[in-house]
Amino acid sequence: MCARAGGLSRGLSLRVKIAVLLAAGCALVAVTIGLLIHQSRAAQIASNARESATSQLIRVRQLYELTGQVDHDDTEAALDHPALPEPLRKSAKDGRRSTYLDLSGPDPAVWAARPVGDRVLSVRRPLNTAVDQLHELDGHLVVWGAVVVGLAALGGAGIASRLSRQLRTAAATARRISLGDLDARIGRTPAGRQDEVAELACAVDTMAASLQSRLEAEQRFTADVAHELRTPLTGLHTAAELLPPSRPTELVRDRVAALRTLTEDLLEVARLDANAEEPHLEVLPLDRTVEKILQRCGLAVELDRSEAPRGPDPDGTDRTDGTDRTHGSHETYGTEALVRTDVRRLERIVANLIANARRHGAEPVEVTVDGTSVRVRDHGPGFPERLLKDGPRRFVTGAKERGQGTGLGLTIALGQAQVVGARVTLSNAEGGGALAVVSLPGA
Repeated sequence: MCARAGGLSRGLSLRVKIAVLLAAGCALVAVTIGLLIHQSRAAQIASNARESATSQLIRVRQLYELTGQVDHDDTEAALDHPALPEPLRKSAKDGRRSTYLDLSGPDPAVWAARPVGDRVLSVRRPLNTAVDQLHELDGHLVVWGAVVVGLAALGGAGIASRLSRQLRTAAATARRISLGDLDARIGRTPAGRQDEVAELACAVDTMAASLQSRLEAEQRFTADVAHELRTPLTGLHTAAELLPPSRPTELVRDRVAALRTLTEDLLEVARLDANAEEPHLEVLPLDRTVEKILQRCGLAVELDRSEAPRGPDPDGTDRTDGTDRTHGSHETYGTEALVRTDVRRLERIVANLIANARRHGAEPVEVTVDGTSVRVRDHGPGFPERLLKDGPRRFVTGAKERGQGTGLGLTIALGQAQVVGARVTLSNAEGGGALAVVSLPGA
């Protein structure tokens, strides 16, 4: 039961929780005050009834001592009344004058009795009117308590709505910041306001400003370092080309080429971070565009003919749907679809995904065009769980078994995809291997 209540409370919004708690608090106070008023009024009725019954008993006793008789016209007075409560009869037999109050029965009344010789003289006063008044008072207490609880719930809902709206604004701003909108701010709070919500808003804005400043400084540093490295690397590349052919020369040229590639990647990442990239979008058939990208990447494509026809290529040759096999890679063409994209950036995305699959995965690497999507799959150990959860990190390859590298390939692929309005989804394929799916906007 406690676990069920805890789960229910976790499913409620802050506004509902505050309104319910405030209403529950007011209900508890109203019930407590109502019980106190009821007990006080009941005690007052009992005290007055006992005093009235005792006074009547005294008058009846005095009349009995003078006349020796009980006034039978007064039906509430009698000697040895058969309905006299047993506790009261026993007390009178013991020689004490006492009273007995009964408010629970259908005929509420108060009794008073005392011994007279060996007999018991008693009087009875009905309390129907007093009990009806007590019930009426209880009804008024319930009605006004419900009104107070309702007003408290409405007031709590109003206060909670304002608080919830401010907290939702802060949460939305934090989400925008986490998605890369470093200019997002909650905004200034009213002057003089120093509550917890204002403190939270100020802390989030301060955090956003500090984060923006640090990221901009990091981006400037990366861009400046990459830009400054280009000039000496160009000279180094030229000098390496002048070296006489030998094994050491090949090693030097290979490392210079790696440094130049890293520098260009850093510059590209800096441009992506600064949102300085402007795509040149055009409508293209995706399957033929990917085929030409594979050819430009140095993949010799062999086409297998199949019965499903495909439209002519721009060079006028008719081709069929089939399986294109490359050096350890193949591309499967499906129904021809038109997409709106930037060819140069799409080539960068696909080439980086293929290079990542070859460097960190295992052959064969499969490239499949499916509608407006491009799928790149290898048959290696797959993407690490941390990469699937947190996304690619620069200069981190994620796992030793996925090889060595700068970790910039996936970062650039995802950044270029965002520029052209595409989406890259990373997962592990059934049966093993890493799978990257590039979903492009249709024309």
